[in-house]
Amino acid sequence: MSRNKILVVDDEASIRFGIGEFLRSHGYEVSDADNCRAAEEAFRANRPDAAIIDYQLPDGDALGLLPRLKDIDPTVPLLVLTGHGSIDVAVRAIKEGAEQFLTKPLELSALLVILQRLLENQRNRQQRLVGRTREARESIDPFSGTSAAIRGLAEQARKVLSTESPILIQGETGSGKGVLARWLHQNGPRADEAFVDLNCAGLSREFLETELFGHEKGAFTGAVATKPGLLEIAQRGTVFLDEIGDMEPEVQPKLLKVLEEKRFRRLGDVRDRVVDITLICATHQDLMQRVKDGKFRSDLYFRVSTIPLQVPALRQRVEDIAILANHVLQKLANDLPRREVRLDPDAQRALQEHPWPGNVRELRNVLERAVLLSDKSLLKRNDLRFDNPATVVTAMGESTLTLEELERAHIERVLREENGHVAQAATRLGIPRSSLYQKIQKHRIVFSKV
Repeated sequence: MSRNKILVVDDEASIRFGIGEFLRSHGYEVSDADNCRAAEEAFRANRPDAAIIDYQLPDGDALGLLPRLKDIDPTVPLLVLTGHGSIDVAVRAIKEGAEQFLTKPLELSALLVILQRLLENQRNRQQRLVGRTREARESIDPFSGTSAAIRGLAEQARKVLSTESPILIQGETGSGKGVLARWLHQNGPRADEAFVDLNCAGLSREFLETELFGHEKGAFTGAVATKPGLLEIAQRGTVFLDEIGDMEPEVQPKLLKVLEEKRFRRLGDVRDRVVDITLICATHQDLMQRVKDGKFRSDLYFRVSTIPLQVPALRQRVEDIAILANHVLQKLANDLPRREVRLDPDAQRALQEHPWPGNVRELRNVLERAVLLSDKSLLKRNDLRFDNPATVVTAMGESTLTLEELERAHIERVLREENGHVAQAATRLGIPRSSLYQKIQKHRIVFSKV
């Protein structure tokens, strides 16, 4: 594993030696310079992870050097040292780009702590930048299309971006509720904070409680360590609860307390914790009917439905199908990688004639299946398979299968457990995503994304 590189700039050889030996003993790679010109050359050649710079140097000072180093790489944290500290000099150094301003004589242990913190902050900034770049590249536009229904949803969503009130997204299964929830977070005031999601469908009360609220060590049998809940992880960010209509009745009053009092309690804990989150919920069910049936609390319903958004079914926006299909095909061609894949006019009509009970998710599955099972650049009507046959389950033991059959069965199982997400399945299988796509095509595996 590569070590962090530190540049030490000081005209006194003893100081350069002392700081350098101390940092090397703590696992850093150290280079040094004794003047501004040498510092700039070393900075440009070595691209350090951080630089420690004496304020007064033979051919200038840090105030003149800092902007030149920032022009080379503005992400590198710079620390300024001086034997004649003053508030005015410190303020000017910070304005020129210094992260810290320290006075001599220098306490090396304090320098180490500050340096570690600066490098950690730098890594976090880089990770956030990479994450934003990846999200921008891979994000799906929830408003693709020109239909009145989708344009109306886009207008409503943009109006509520800055709200702190709970948002309830309603729509059929596969219509894109989760995509809209993530878009609301990424474009809202909490975009720089965490986005955590949990699907409430099929979760037991115990599992749902420990996932949301966390638990203390020893809170129940098997709680061998303290576990923070999603509410803590999402502090100052966004929590997305999918299929909230399936939330167990015993958990509902605890969620209501979070919304009304901004407080919750870990399982097994005796004190409340304050939380600051934005809540987005989604359901394909009629929540008011669930209230009438006694399966959902009316007070919780009125709290989570402060701002309702309705995602239209795909059959309600037929004019958008061709646009969505082309977006999906372009992404598939990039992922495989493949040359451009298009639909002929008859294939487009076939897509528009289909009722799409699975909505956008089903559309994506149909197109992904067509691309994987065909090497054509122009897809026709007969390349589209709208049925989704269940995987055939054999009663034979795995020991009776050939190696090829065993590989196919294992890939199918992992895809099923990962809800059809190829990237996640590839990670579990320990192979590149492109290799997994090749194996899916080779074995003619049919799967669905959830």
